[in-house]
Amino acid sequence: MSNGALFPVPMALAEDVIERAPRRLIDLRSPSEFEEDHLPGAQNTPLFDDLERALIGTFYSRRSPEAAFEEGRARTQAKIADFSARLAEQCGWQLPRVDLEQRVERMTAGGIATLERELAAVPTACGAQAVVLYCWRGGLRSRAVIAFLRGLGFADALGIQGGYKAYRRCVRERVQAWQAPPSVVLRGLTGVGKTLVLRELAARRPEWVLDLEALAGHRSSILGMVGLEPASQKLFESRLAQRLARGFGASCVVEGESRKVGERVLPEPVWRAIDEGVALELVTDTARRVQVLLEDYLTSASSRAELARQLPFIELRLGPRWAGELVGLLEQGREAELVEVLLQRYYDPLYTHSERGRSYSASIDSTDPRAAAAEIEAWIVRHEAHTASTGVLPPAQRVPAPRSRAAADL
Repeated sequence: MSNGALFPVPMALAEDVIERAPRRLIDLRSPSEFEEDHLPGAQNTPLFDDLERALIGTFYSRRSPEAAFEEGRARTQAKIADFSARLAEQCGWQLPRVDLEQRVERMTAGGIATLERELAAVPTACGAQAVVLYCWRGGLRSRAVIAFLRGLGFADALGIQGGYKAYRRCVRERVQAWQAPPSVVLRGLTGVGKTLVLRELAARRPEWVLDLEALAGHRSSILGMVGLEPASQKLFESRLAQRLARGFGASCVVEGESRKVGERVLPEPVWRAIDEGVALELVTDTARRVQVLLEDYLTSASSRAELARQLPFIELRLGPRWAGELVGLLEQGREAELVEVLLQRYYDPLYTHSERGRSYSASIDSTDPRAAAAEIEAWIVRHEAHTASTGVLPPAQRVPAPRSRAAADL
């Protein structure tokens, strides 16, 4: 290169890449960038690791773009053989017998300004056999890698116009434009097994279910992260956009949530579907609720340790006399007693307050999640048939808000 000639670099629209599902998606960003969010199905093959990215960024901000380029150039030359071998293995390519370091040296000899000028982005369609590589904004990092690979004969390599940022824009636009079908919202006290019932329903009618807690990696409570891996806001929205794109048929069934699932904020169209949906109340006895929560939160030693770290916050919320009490119950092996206290003194009063005045269209026993899912399925089918034949939604039954013993004490 570096002779003033333009080298075409094919770049597809992010929307096209999302719709076409290319043969391989390669994320060239650092591991931490990838972990925060990435295109669905992408593999992370970073050109620079987190420390290298930070160092090059420091050169860019404190010295100059040229200094950052030279640092990146030297590091790329040193690792190009290993980087190319990993890409070739992932993509099913056969690397030619050439001096890869020398190719990088020749390609980058003219400096950053020359390389920027020579690597001409050319709009192209994304084919099913394409290998799509992307960086943060479709800039020099991905264009240089694509040009290098195409120079080795890998003509199926192409990039994304605007890179990951263009993909994020697509995600936000698609989520905000979502038009929810009629929504059925599963509500009930903590521990009634809303998630268990929802997932049993998903096994019967996968096209109906929107499982926000699975997408967020969180149970949507103060202790909801215990034993799980919460997603970032961006990753949550990516997963959400992917699910919404598959559609729901005539109904969308979702758990009742607040405006957040853990720390993840629900986009307005999703929150509106929950807030305005037809509510079904799930009910069961306290013993079953305790059992559900014990199985959900205390299945491993790491979960117990994480729970112990979170309990002091609830003790603080309950008042001075509870300092150390909840942690003490856990340490003494009195888990069932701990859970019952949490329900009566903390979760039930909060839920009772939040549900005050709400109308339910039915109350369903959730003790057996599979039976409850079957009953919900039958209820929705009847509901849809009634609406189709009359054009009128069935009236909601007025069910009193749940009332716990602790609520009466407060």
